[in-house]
Amino acid sequence: MSYHWNWGVLLSPVSTGEPTTYLGWLISGLGVTVSVSLVAWVIALVAGSFFGVLRTMPNKRLAAIGTVYVAIFRNIPLIVQFFIWYLVVPELLPASAGNWLKQLPPGVQFFSASIVCLGLFTSARVCEQVRSGIEALPRGQRAAGLAMGFTEWQTYRYVLLPVSYRIIVPPLTSEFLNIFKNSAVASTIGLLDLSAQARQLVDYTAQTYESFIAVTLAYVLINLVVMNLMRWLERRTRLPGYIGGK
Repeated sequence: MSYHWNWGVLLSPVSTGEPTTYLGWLISGLGVTVSVSLVAWVIALVAGSFFGVLRTMPNKRLAAIGTVYVAIFRNIPLIVQFFIWYLVVPELLPASAGNWLKQLPPGVQFFSASIVCLGLFTSARVCEQVRSGIEALPRGQRAAGLAMGFTEWQTYRYVLLPVSYRIIVPPLTSEFLNIFKNSAVASTIGLLDLSAQARQLVDYTAQTYESFIAVTLAYVLINLVVMNLMRWLERRTRLPGYIGGK
């Protein structure tokens, strides 16, 4: 098979008449991927922490709520959840809210549905990491917090969570990386992220290898930045006597 390599195509002006190059398309997609992933990660960390705490509460009803939440978001395929949030949820909302959502610019609709879907999907996995971190602590820590006069929530806030977060930095790193990779699925609902821009570049130039090699390198760069950032965070937050501590 003969293939004509042409890396210069990345610097060529796009044929749509836009004042940019094909490399500019990829950089724009990279910005969308990073933005969606970071906002979704905030949602995942907040929601995952909340439901992770619920899963370890002595109250069985609260623990059951956390269990049902995890079961729902972990057992429905991610691509299905994207279409549910983009197509189904606006129809289930009150007419005024649904119409308002559907009248937003398409780019805003794609972005909003993507961050909510990706954030909640990942939060179910973060929830399990938080739960495992809390349950890995000695039971005496909870008892000590309550004995000092803390309420149940204060015990979690000041005693259990500060320690459990330090323990679960390595698995959280994996989830943080996954959220960048899973963001590529958002292109199925129309979000022009990095992978979508790569496919668009192929459609206009037919330079398949150059497009996807460039995208692969971009994802590798993201992963390297995230891993080094989380490795630094792990060193800064490790506790003596626990996993990773000296």
